[in-house]
Amino acid sequence: MLLHEFRPGRLLVGLTALTLVAVYAGDLAGAWTAPWYGVVPVLCAGLGTAGFAGWLSYEIRRRRSARSLSADSSDAPASSSGSQAIK
Repeated sequence: MLLHEFRPGRLLVGLTALTLVAVYAGDLAGAWTAPWYGVVPVLCAGLGTAGFAGWLSYEIRRRRSARSLSADSSDAPASSSGSQAIK
């Protein structure tokens, strides 16, 4: 059972941050040399991809909920015998 919705945009932001941490931790340990300006393209690509993935998952969830709402309300017509005024 899922406790919350899957958010791929947040996952990609986290993976981007962990990638940058790993690159600069390796630089700090002396395993390799990472340029200081290397963060800009990696961060922009990661955030752009995360934004697109978040938008795409939002659209999928929105269409899925709209489809389920339209399927639920198509069988029962509006009541004309209630206290609502019909104009």
